[in-house]
Amino acid sequence: MLGGLMVVVGFIAILMIHEGGHLIAAKSLGMKATKYFLGFGPTLWSFHRGETEYGIKAIPAGGYVRIIGMNSLEEVAPEDEDRSYRAQVFWKKSVVVMAGVATHFVIAFILLWVANVVIGSPDLNQPQLVVAQVLQETDDGSVTPAVMAGIEIDDRIIGVDGISVATWDELTFLLKKRPDQMVTLQVKRNEDILHLNATLASRTNADTGEYQGYLGVAPKLKKTRDNPILGIATAAGDVVFYTRQSAVGLWQFITNFNNLIKAIFGNDEVLDEVRPVSVIGITRFGAATQRFGFNVTLSLIASISIFVGIVNAIPLYPFDGGHFAAALYEKLTGRKPDMSKMVPVGAVVFFLIALVGVLGIYFDIVRPMDLG
Repeated sequence: MLGGLMVVVGFIAILMIHEGGHLIAAKSLGMKATKYFLGFGPTLWSFHRGETEYGIKAIPAGGYVRIIGMNSLEEVAPEDEDRSYRAQVFWKKSVVVMAGVATHFVIAFILLWVANVVIGSPDLNQPQLVVAQVLQETDDGSVTPAVMAGIEIDDRIIGVDGISVATWDELTFLLKKRPDQMVTLQVKRNEDILHLNATLASRTNADTGEYQGYLGVAPKLKKTRDNPILGIATAAGDVVFYTRQSAVGLWQFITNFNNLIKAIFGNDEVLDEVRPVSVIGITRFGAATQRFGFNVTLSLIASISIFVGIVNAIPLYPFDGGHFAAALYEKLTGRKPDMSKMVPVGAVVFFLIALVGVLGIYFDIVRPMDLG
């Protein structure tokens, strides 16, 4: 579950860094920010530092920064009017509203650089004799021989029936020759040498059709890491890739929204095309990535960060992109946007977001994805 916890904590951190981008930009440009909160609803805890209140709300479904004058209809004290958002020139408004969006891509770049350079990716061509995973079930749902024999993670299998093995390939070669046979495994656990008996299961070789012995363990893999300098280009390329994938995915979701309604009534054939994912599903994804290494978990968090950033860039109120569009409209026309028209649009967008969120929870509970 560590991978799932990392994703949840990462998601919360992404939201707060996003709001921190708005806060820092606003304060740097002389605007007055009065609140910086995680969550919504009743205040659980808060403190004041200077003119800003920081704290936590009861419902941890996002976060927000209150910059005075974001709404042109808001009443602002006369002495604060020159520090309000609405009183600023176009470029300052643009920096403040888009600073949050920019943080998502910066976060993603840093996470991907760390994943590629610091953590590294497992090399499938370099398996070690150390057990990284003990599989619980065979293809038919039976308990694996490894579980029955008492093999544990970090055990080093050094022999089969008295025959020493020096590589994982040598180990699998001996095991494959013994389908449905009992074998004695020489296992090094810490400083002890154990002799564990296991009756191997059998699997059919897809290429030859022959039966092969099956134990039910996966090896630790050596990791390959990028050069720190070359890793910059790799991480930047990954950001571009995830950005393109997120944009395509969002567009497909919007254009296939009618299929989401069909899926509600049991049409599973179209569910994968439009399936929304809640924090429950994201947590399960994170837990699943742990099997492949924490570099994959960080890549997942990076992709989530980019997707949320792209959603926030949509030019509709109340997204950051909507605020930018309003500022651009004012710059081009010299007229302030009509808030009486923007508020209903914002209400519809908020309703759709809430609907998608509720449906994501519903699907993740009632029809969860098969993550293997």
